[in-house]
Amino acid sequence: MQALINTIKTTLSKSKVEKLASIASEETFSVKDLIDLSFYHDEQIGFRAAWVLENVYSNHQERFLSHSKYFLDRFPMQNNLSALRHYVKILAFMTKKNAAHEIKEIINDYDTNNIVEVVFAWLIDEKIPVAVKSHCLNILANLIQKHKWIKEELIETMEFLVDKESIGFFAKVKQIRKQLNSIK
Repeated sequence: MQALINTIKTTLSKSKVEKLASIASEETFSVKDLIDLSFYHDEQIGFRAAWVLENVYSNHQERFLSHSKYFLDRFPMQNNLSALRHYVKILAFMTKKNAAHEIKEIINDYDTNNIVEVVFAWLIDEKIPVAVKSHCLNILANLIQKHKWIKEELIETMEFLVDKESIGFFAKVKQIRKQLNSIK
């Protein structure tokens, strides 16, 4: 783990992040190591670990799979705002309609109540960046199939927030409303 810390201690380029994601394995450093490091006391190291983690999920999902439950367990505890952006992006991908079958099964079998509660809290927290909130909207909309009650709550929350947030948030709300209208 110390070798990984030393590697991500300095500024990373996108190509270096992709290279690190491609070598993540039990022999070098595991997805669990990246998850743990994303909570590191040095927030820059935490952010970089989360960035590599997102790339593992996006480009080497088979390596992420066995650690999915651990990721979901730790998800609500993430409080590094820079790392959080990558966390919510990963979960937005995990909950998408076109997620891999194995990921869908993991999400369906997992008790997501606490995650939903935390994501709603982040959505209304003024300190949370709009990029994080944007992914929170996706996560909640994607989880409506599992938690029917989310739909009305999400509509009300978006109505409340739409005038308080940026124009970018407004555009995302428009997209989510369209998604919600297609849900029976």
